[in-house]
Amino acid sequence: MGLNRRTFLQKASLGLATLGVSETLLSLLGNSGLAVPGIDRYFQVLAQPLGRKLALLVGINKYPRSTVLDGCVTDVELQQELLIHRFGFNPKDILILKDHQATRENIETAFIEHLTEQAKAGDVVVFHFSGFGSQVKLSQGYQTDTSVALQNSLVPVDGSLTKKKPKVANDLLEETLVLLLRSLFTDQVTTVLDTSHTVADSLLQGNIKVRSSTNPPAQEASRDELAFQEQLRRRIQDSGKGMVNQKSVSVVPGSMNPMAGLVLTAAEPNQMAMEAKWNGFSAGLFTYALTQYLWQAIPTTTSQVSLTHAGVMVNQLTGTQQQPRLGGQSSLEPIPTYYLPLDPSMGADGVVTAVEDNGQTAQLWLAGLPATVVDYYSNNSVLKLVGAKSGVSQLQITSKDGLTAKAKFIGASTNNNQLQVGQLVQEAVRVLPRNIGLTVALDGNLERIERVDATSAFSSISTASIVQAGEQPADYLFGKALSSKNAGGGGYGIFYIDGEPIPNGVGEAGVAVKSAAMGLAGKLNTLLAAKLLRLTANDGSSGLGIRVSLQMIEPEQKLVMQLETSRTASSSRVDLVGEGEAKSQAELTQTLTEAGVPILPVGSRLHYQIENYGDQPVYFLLLGFNTSGNAIALYELPFLETSQTSENSPSIKDAVIAPGETLTLPSAVASVGGIVSGPSGMVEMQLICSRSPFTEASKALDAVPSRRGIGAPIDDLFNPLDVAKAVLQDIHDASANSLDSSLSIAADSYALDVNTWATLSFLYRVV
Repeated sequence: MGLNRRTFLQKASLGLATLGVSETLLSLLGNSGLAVPGIDRYFQVLAQPLGRKLALLVGINKYPRSTVLDGCVTDVELQQELLIHRFGFNPKDILILKDHQATRENIETAFIEHLTEQAKAGDVVVFHFSGFGSQVKLSQGYQTDTSVALQNSLVPVDGSLTKKKPKVANDLLEETLVLLLRSLFTDQVTTVLDTSHTVADSLLQGNIKVRSSTNPPAQEASRDELAFQEQLRRRIQDSGKGMVNQKSVSVVPGSMNPMAGLVLTAAEPNQMAMEAKWNGFSAGLFTYALTQYLWQAIPTTTSQVSLTHAGVMVNQLTGTQQQPRLGGQSSLEPIPTYYLPLDPSMGADGVVTAVEDNGQTAQLWLAGLPATVVDYYSNNSVLKLVGAKSGVSQLQITSKDGLTAKAKFIGASTNNNQLQVGQLVQEAVRVLPRNIGLTVALDGNLERIERVDATSAFSSISTASIVQAGEQPADYLFGKALSSKNAGGGGYGIFYIDGEPIPNGVGEAGVAVKSAAMGLAGKLNTLLAAKLLRLTANDGSSGLGIRVSLQMIEPEQKLVMQLETSRTASSSRVDLVGEGEAKSQAELTQTLTEAGVPILPVGSRLHYQIENYGDQPVYFLLLGFNTSGNAIALYELPFLETSQTSENSPSIKDAVIAPGETLTLPSAVASVGGIVSGPSGMVEMQLICSRSPFTEASKALDAVPSRRGIGAPIDDLFNPLDVAKAVLQDIHDASANSLDSSLSIAADSYALDVNTWATLSFLYRVV
């Protein structure tokens, strides 16, 4: 039945070496005399009697016939490093199949020999697949329900993509995966599928690649696959789990409900899973968002909460066309992600993967940082070693390539015995360039003359630069709308990277390319403002003690979302949490049993409840973007003193929360506070907190008249780019006093001390 177990274990070791676990680490694992605290923590991470932890990770980039993906092997690497460094998996228990290794037979053999034959009751199992998905028609002799004609499938490297229009698919069928999962002797199994099954028109969609086959469904499954299913049924029956026949497995396109444990899928059944390019790497949007959140998450996070956080990042980049989904038999239960509490330390932003130059420099893996942040993470950024007790505790980045970076010791003299492979790092100072702009990709469907005219027009827009779709990373897409997709059909405009129109970003049909592009200057400023504000997101690394609850007051009362800074040195947090926090977490988990970005009806009334559990006053701003794509800001603060520059023009004053206090925004006495208006779409709000007043941002908010006089606390923001730049300057200025004078920070950079500010991002859909 394919490779034997010994061969697979040998391949697993090779996979570890090639995917970033160094030979140094592997040698340490086998030599107890060289064990160090960072390594020991992998295997002693949880002080409770847990079973074994096993994982099978499959990632396929190099399919035949030039049908190539870019981010699937990176997905495997992301999962591998996460499981080792945050969930305490032994690297020897993680089996990796990538590219040519990932044939259908090898995947199924690996599942049986690495998972089924080893996992016992109480063990934890993770199965991950990144690659193409497809569908297969069931032959008449095989179908048990004539109303079901198609079955989802995972495409191995020797699957249905080997032929243009395959009659027989050598795919791993959904039903096979169900049976494999049922063959396990443990219920604590998580399946992560970063793939999709809707037939794609083309591999490149906008400026991203989709993980759906472009082939129509094959006419039938391979005989070998069907025979393997029968072997699985007999195996399950012989194991005492009872008779399993075709009727016991309900196969519905897009449905994974029959599967044991939890199933985390990248998209809804009728949507496509996407992967994107960043500078130096590509990855699945879903896998990166999920694993990045789990690097920084608190130990008690549930699968529902994890998926909601992942959905926020995915939707920021793609709009609404990819919605991660939680399924499986345990999907309605508040279960910890991967059935495991995280390492009880305070989270991390990366890990030391190698020590070089006689202990003078370190190689780092930085997948704990949001992808939008790591893309602009500049040289001279500073990270601190987790748990360092003496000697050198800080590293300053000297170079970066994708998710990996090199860093040198700063501060005290080096201690060669302190820095070890496997030690976690947390960011201390985030250095960002000041000259950040938007990168806009020209849609490949544009004619040559259209691309020439668009390039000419964008050359006069200082905030944006042009690239060709599919060739380089981009923030947005410029193209021509299809009349069937939006009301502005036929016009040119700006789109998310997957081709979904930006609200109010598409012009009328008949407008020339140059005119349409030039007319986007204001919209591009708003989009750049959103990008700059997202670069301040640091709820996972901030040293401020902030917790924010987004609550619906009308038409019903419920907790919609709760965010908090998960890393703080303030001991006061212990005094302020306890039963109340446990209650809110339980309420939140119950609210989010259907994981994903929250959906709220038009007309809802919302409040943001902000708690400062730190030991210093905290100043704040509330900025965002409504369903029309317009910038908005909180202006009226009825509970605070305001000054008057004229009779009808209140001046924005510093909004501050004292230590240990909680404030509600908009104020409970605001007559129209927090009303969610239409049309349907996404709302993104950023709550930005700082230890210092927002001096420059307040000036920018006051610079342009608004409609504040009508009594709406949250209203239009007419100069969002000025305000966003002012926010960054305020945080930079607030950080100046706390930065080590020996740090070399270029004048054209922002240097932001994570203990100075916190930005928490809220995203929800309005329908």
